[in-house]
Amino acid sequence: MMTADNAEFSVAPMARAPSTFRQQDVTRAIRAAIAAGVDIARIEVAKNGTIVIVTAIDHEPKAEANEWDRI
Repeated sequence: MMTADNAEFSVAPMARAPSTFRQQDVTRAIRAAIAAGVDIARIEVAKNGTIVIVTAIDHEPKAEANEWDRI
């Protein structure tokens, strides 16, 4: 029976998990959004490789309606 005291341990380097997305995929998504005229706020990449582009929202105040327009 081997115990931890006299056992020889060899540590094998762990292999990296295969990538679920590539830089090229993100670049294509960004270029497509820009070509469509979308303002990008941020890009999210999930562990499963899903690429989500969160769009920027313009918060420009709309012109207030004139209260006399309703009369």
